[in-house]
Amino acid sequence: MPPPYRQATRHLSALDPIWAAHIARVGPCLHAPLPTRDPYQALVRAIAYQQLHAKAAEAILGRFLALYPDTSFPSPEQLLATRAEQLRACGFSARKLNTIQGIARARLDGLVPDHRQARQLDEETLVARLTQLHGVGRWTVEMLLIYTLEHMDILPADDFGVREGYRRLYGLERQPTRQQMIDIGQAMRPYRTVAAWYLWRA
Repeated sequence: MPPPYRQATRHLSALDPIWAAHIARVGPCLHAPLPTRDPYQALVRAIAYQQLHAKAAEAILGRFLALYPDTSFPSPEQLLATRAEQLRACGFSARKLNTIQGIARARLDGLVPDHRQARQLDEETLVARLTQLHGVGRWTVEMLLIYTLEHMDILPADDFGVREGYRRLYGLERQPTRQQMIDIGQAMRPYRTVAAWYLWRA
């Protein structure tokens, strides 16, 4: 386990006995970001996963990537040149199709930054910039921050799995609200990404 993850698990285990027992049960943090992905690609993938079970999203992405056998992921130009009927046949809803096409156009226009540019922006600036795009919400940008830009202190307070994980962990009747989750997360700083990883496993 990388040193930052060891420090994070020590910090979280010290919060209370419930966290300590949960981390002991789950084991080492195996969070595996993919920092080589371009933010454009990461956003398109995140849109595919929105409000879907992982297996369903992976099936849609598999059909989508099969349209472009000569590359590991289509460029914005290739995506925009693809007929809407072909993309819909992959399983994208009309709303998601509109969003991924908008992301591709925004990458060409420079609104969606490349990897180097994205690393130079702070979290809230990036959230404000990318949520201008139709269909791109805070959660989508947080997935980019966690999995592509390797930020260690992101707790997606809108995420069902995070809030449900916390509810189960503490045996609560109801999930915490978004604001309650934000407030709870303050004690987890500066390792809220690792906290989210463990909550997803609750």
